[in-house]
Formats: sequence, structure tokens, C-alpha cells
Amino acid sequence: MEQIRAHLAEVERLVADPEIHKDQQRAAETMREHTRLARIVQVWDTVTALEREIEENRELAETEPDKDLRSMAEEELNTLVPRLEEEQKKLKMLLIPADPLDGKNTIVEIRAGTGGDEASLFAADLYRMYMRYAESMGWKTELIESNETEVGGFKEVIVSVTGQEVYSHLKYESGVHRVQRVPATESSGRIHTSAVTVAVLPEADETDITIRSEDLKIDVFRSSGPGGQSVNTTDSAVRITHLPTGLVVTCQDEKSQHKNKAKALRVLKARLFEQEERRRRDDESATRKNQIGSGDRSERIRTYNFPQNRLTDHRINLTLYHLDAVVSGDLAEVVDTLRLSDGEDAASGGGADG
Repeated sequence: MEQIRAHLAEVERLVADPEIHKDQQRAAETMREHTRLARIVQVWDTVTALEREIEENRELAETEPDKDLRSMAEEELNTLVPRLEEEQKKLKMLLIPADPLDGKNTIVEIRAGTGGDEASLFAADLYRMYMRYAESMGWKTELIESNETEVGGFKEVIVSVTGQEVYSHLKYESGVHRVQRVPATESSGRIHTSAVTVAVLPEADETDITIRSEDLKIDVFRSSGPGGQSVNTTDSAVRITHLPTGLVVTCQDEKSQHKNKAKALRVLKARLFEQEERRRRDDESATRKNQIGSGDRSERIRTYNFPQNRLTDHRINLTLYHLDAVVSGDLAEVVDTLRLSDGEDAASGGGADG
């Protein structure tokens, strides 16, 4: 903590220096670092103050001859101890070794996998779950692309999520999400198993990646809705192919060809940036096993069992029996447990990359 306080004082001097504000990117990074360090110091001070209060009340409860005063001290302890545990948990979260990508916004891609209509309906459920979680965190969301099915599900839905520390919370969602439930159309009550794939990509800044125009093949066509029917009379849909990698991004949700092209480029940049980051991390951690998981889209990470109201995250053996609340957007317990486990693993030298 002494090192953190010293670092905070140094960052405060930088923030007060007018010169730093001439470089907007450096100023923004410095302000983010100031916020992070100040929060750690604030929570640490709260923890130490609570520890002092608990110690004083314990002493009173054990040694005070006056019965009423002893009773008051015990009541105070019943309030203070849970508060201390909560603040200690916050401090642990704040002290997790920082991933340089954690502060980035994200592109979240959700795709129906095996299971037909039921998989597409679950893709829609996951989309709504993430949107409600984002709202509870004060983040902004923007629909980039969606491919709806006739039953009200999604074959694919892509959304951008922007706000504070978005990637640090959502990065653990990459992988295969398996659902077990009785479909609404199933008259015999038989449980079906289907799967949805989620990819969470850090959104690339302008300085992160450069795409040359000669590396792009851009096609325009008329957008289509469920069943393939045309929903637009102009060639507003855009398909961008990145020739060196073969990556293809299609965007048709907007009526404007210009807007669709801009959105498709955002997704393409995020995918290319993720590829580069994955290569870099693979080089750095070739000999290490990531406990939480690589974020590989083929890796089964979680099972949602509706008949048992059970959620199981297979990476950390976490099982919860309030699936209904989680699917309604109450993801905090799952996300915080994953972040804490990953942080402890990284701090002990496991090198978890999220």
C-alpha cells in the first residue's frame, strides 16, 4: 500500500501538469490510472477503519462490565463484520493484476450453434441477459448486426458495449454456452440440449490496428429479413472481405450503406485486433496453462439447466441455483467470481489471460 500511495502521489503530480494535457491519449491514460489508484487507497482506508472499529467493539463485548454496553458492542459487530468482508472483497478485486485490454470497450458476438430453433431462442435469451447486465453497470449498448429467425430468436447478433472497464467484466463470456430445457414446442416434456457460441472482442482504437484499403473487398447488396425476403429496396447492406486473412463481415441493420460500412469496419477491426492479441499472448504464455480458459469459442464454459434452475461454470466449478435471476441480467456474482479466480491465478504466477 505504501508503494501504491507513492505511485498515486506521482500520478497526481502528472495530472496537475498542464503539459500532459497536450497529449490527449496520455492524459486519458493518466486520468484512468489516477482513478484506479485513488479507488484502491479509498477502499484500503475503509478496510483499516472497519478493522479498528471491530477490534474496539470486540474488546468492549469481552471486557465491558455493563451488560447494555456489551449488548450494543455485539450488535455493532453484527453490522461491521459483513461490511468488512464486503470491503475486503472489493479490495481483492481492485488489486487484481491489470490486463492492458481491461479498459477497452467490446464487440459481443452471439451465434446459435447446435439445436436449431431452440439454440436461436437461447441466443436471444443471452442477448437480453447481456443487455440487462450492461444497463445495470451503466454501460451503453448499440446493435451492430442481427440475423433473426422466424420463431423470434437469433442465428447471430452482434452488439457493441461501451463504458468503464467493459472488457474486464465481459471477457470471460467467450466460449460455448450450453442450455438444457424443455422447448415450448415440445409436447412430451423432453429436455433438449442446445448450444450458443459467444465471442467477446476488445474494440480496437484507431492506433491499435491499421487496415489498408487495398486489402478490402467491399460488396453491396439488398438487405434481407427472416426467410430471405427483401426488406429494403436499395443496396444498403455491406459485406467486407479482408483479403489477407479471409475474414468476412456483413452488416445490413441500418438503412444507410455508409452506416453499415462503418459498423462492419468496427467489427472487422475488433476481429483482427483479437487475432493479433491472441498470437501475442500465445507467444508469451506457450508454456503456461490458463486456468480460466483461453476464450476459445469451441470451449464449453457454462451450462444453463432450466429444470433445476441451475447454472454451472465449468472453469471454476461454480454452481448457482438461481438461474432465473442470472438470465434476467444478474450476472455480477458469476463475473466477480471469475475475475477474482483469474486474478488470484495471475498473482500466483498462473498467468491467466482471460
